[in-house]
Amino acid sequence: MYRDTYVEINLGNIESNVCEIIKKYNNYKYYFGVVKADCYGHGDINTIGAIIKGGANYLAVATLDEAVRIRKVYKNIPILCLGIVYNKYLYVAKKYNITLSITSLEYLNSLNIEKLKGLKVHIKVNTGMNRLGVSSKKEFNRVFDLLNKNNIEIEGIYSHVYNSNSSKKTNEQFSMFENITSDIDLSKIKIIHIPASSAIVRYKKKEYVNGCRLGIIMYGFSDNNDLNLKSTFKVYSRVIQINNLRKGDTLGYDGAYTANKDEKIAVVAIGYADGIVRKNKGRDVYINDKKYKIVGNICMDMLFVSVDDSVKLFDTVEVIKDVRHIKEISSHVDSIPYEVMCEIGKRVNRKYIN
Repeated sequence: MYRDTYVEINLGNIESNVCEIIKKYNNYKYYFGVVKADCYGHGDINTIGAIIKGGANYLAVATLDEAVRIRKVYKNIPILCLGIVYNKYLYVAKKYNITLSITSLEYLNSLNIEKLKGLKVHIKVNTGMNRLGVSSKKEFNRVFDLLNKNNIEIEGIYSHVYNSNSSKKTNEQFSMFENITSDIDLSKIKIIHIPASSAIVRYKKKEYVNGCRLGIIMYGFSDNNDLNLKSTFKVYSRVIQINNLRKGDTLGYDGAYTANKDEKIAVVAIGYADGIVRKNKGRDVYINDKKYKIVGNICMDMLFVSVDDSVKLFDTVEVIKDVRHIKEISSHVDSIPYEVMCEIGKRVNRKYIN
């Protein structure tokens, strides 16, 4: 961390958040920590330890690569791969004891059934998102029967709530799930998991559901203000130069900013190559607990902030301060908090505190 630009990850707050969520929503049996995309930019290996300490008893990832990386450290906790694994890599999934998702009959038919034996699978049901999943009762029954006939362990069945803001759409999804799976006894399936971060807090648990997936809620983002969730993700940098602009001077690439008065500009050691994309222009950072605006075009490795005389060379800059700030940033750049955190690249080291 030789340029003093880093992400500070609070592992104690992550553990506390997971514990708080499970305490509040304690009528599930399986709590999946969704740790894909490097734990949403937090860094997977260190963060997962806090998630498990908080009470998560299953992990979910997007890719086999992620699963293998995690398995090499966390030997015993079950790991579900939410994305597909190609037939030629089934041996890797078996070697590292990774649970697979079966997402369509066509996909299942592309796999060598003999190579599937010994692996656990979860059947993904498409209930309206139209991303991955079996989409009809007929397709579901054929997938279920083919797996059963070949003695493949169907450990779980799941779906994904894609618009929890709409109770109408969400209830339609549950109804679709019930219809598609209606020819089997769901109580005989070990794990049924449907709700994720937002649906957990907005909807009562269905009787047949015994699993939920914790994603961004673990990092302090929830509509339920009764949850005592804490911020986990901060980005720090430093002022590396202060320039005095005269009225009419331009700043940065394309001269995109013109000073309309004499002003001080702080140059900060972080840029779009680190994940602070150019859309961040015009939003606030914090220096000495005071707000200042990013001005001019953001450079690959640096950005500019309009400051006052209280800001000095090498002052610490809170580029991302807390949950509230991340929400403000995501609104400013027309995005979502997930993307704001995931965009912070590997070049920005992670520093872990408790």
